[in-house]
Amino acid sequence: MTLLELTVVIPVLLSLVSILFIGSRAWRRGPDRANCILNISNMQQAMRSYANLNNLMPGGTVTGWKTKVVGSGLFVEKEPACPGGGTYTYALDTTIPNIGTLAISCSRVAAPDNHQPPDYSAW
Repeated sequence: MTLLELTVVIPVLLSLVSILFIGSRAWRRGPDRANCILNISNMQQAMRSYANLNNLMPGGTVTGWKTKVVGSGLFVEKEPACPGGGTYTYALDTTIPNIGTLAISCSRVAAPDNHQPPDYSAW
């Protein structure tokens, strides 16, 4: 190989490797987003289950529902953590969320991978 060929091949290989690393980061964010949405869905279902078992309607008042839903032997064993490094915010601590309102939300909603369910109007 000549020096000219090497000066052409090395930058091309470096650019391909950099594209590979960028693509792998985007590929890794997909499962994090899916797991985060699954955590949000599980908390929503746990809240609905608690409300159904105690004959509570959406919009009803319950003091500290998080302590009655999350814990050992309850609907959710331990408090969920965002796999993408975000934090969960509990929307309402004293009210059962109405249909179409999330019980918890992730701080990574504004991130490029958007940890928000695409449609939760029936939740």
